[in-house]
Amino acid sequence: MTTGFMQKMSPAGWRRSRHAVLYAVAVIIVLQLGLGWYWSREPEIFWVAENVDGERTVVGYPTTDTLIRVAEHMLDKPGGYLTNDVTPPSVFLDNMPNWEFGVLQQVRDLARVVRNDHSRSQSQSREDPDIASAEPRFFIDNDSWAFPRTESEYRGAIDGFRRYRDRLSGIGEPDAQFYARADNLREWLAQVEKRLGSLSRRLGDSVATTVINTDLAGDPSATASTTLQDNVQVGTSWFEIDDVFYEARGTSFALVHFFRAAEFDFAQVLEDKNARASVRQIIRELEASLQPLRSPMVLNGGGFGLTANHSLVMANYMARANAAVINLRELLDQG
Repeated sequence: MTTGFMQKMSPAGWRRSRHAVLYAVAVIIVLQLGLGWYWSREPEIFWVAENVDGERTVVGYPTTDTLIRVAEHMLDKPGGYLTNDVTPPSVFLDNMPNWEFGVLQQVRDLARVVRNDHSRSQSQSREDPDIASAEPRFFIDNDSWAFPRTESEYRGAIDGFRRYRDRLSGIGEPDAQFYARADNLREWLAQVEKRLGSLSRRLGDSVATTVINTDLAGDPSATASTTLQDNVQVGTSWFEIDDVFYEARGTSFALVHFFRAAEFDFAQVLEDKNARASVRQIIRELEASLQPLRSPMVLNGGGFGLTANHSLVMANYMARANAAVINLRELLDQG
């Protein structure tokens, strides 16, 4: 019967059916593009909570609460968590998954420092049970879509840090501690310094082709396991330039909030070291790196070419923030 029906369909009917299919495909494509554009929008910076319920001041609350909220923004932004999606349009998006990875790296670093340093009075003290069970869950593969599912593991980690935060603020068993000491702040800054330094180099490699190898510079007795070349190839692939750029944007998004929280929790330490201005400078550089991108794509013009090079602009902000972090660590090292 189907063959007979097809034979009876007039040429005009065939044209109408073909046009209907084409229109349907076009509508689906437009909807997918619109959805992909909406899901690729970066979240707005939020205000860090300084006090519990806007009233009580509890040391450690701003840092822990901000860690939780940054992780929630990564999971609950428009489109949700996209890195492990396997269906359109998410599977075709790469900017936001790289943004998520930048945020995740900072969440992991801070979570580990909270577990090993902020919540412990000394190296031989007992670690907090909620953090000890929650922190490893942030290190599950970021692109696992089943068994275990990435989002469920990260939400489990958030729940553990939420229990720790509530105990800090007097809800539940009041045995949680947060030690806002200069040495604990330096431990976190050391991680930030490495991340920003690496991102600055990778962003700058958008135009560089080779660099002089300085891996062993400054130490005449230093050696390496293999022979090192004098010139190293470092050029970033054209297909990876926007990936590094959005990873840097995600890193800046997380760090802006974490430094604002540190300014509250470590206020006395920063005041004693006269280092508050250094923190404010770091925040300013990171905020500047999050200015809206006015171009439909990440441009990679030459350093002195006719078109912009967004990677070099981002590298400038990353490098200046990193220099301010190094200065802050030096201030904290002083007696």
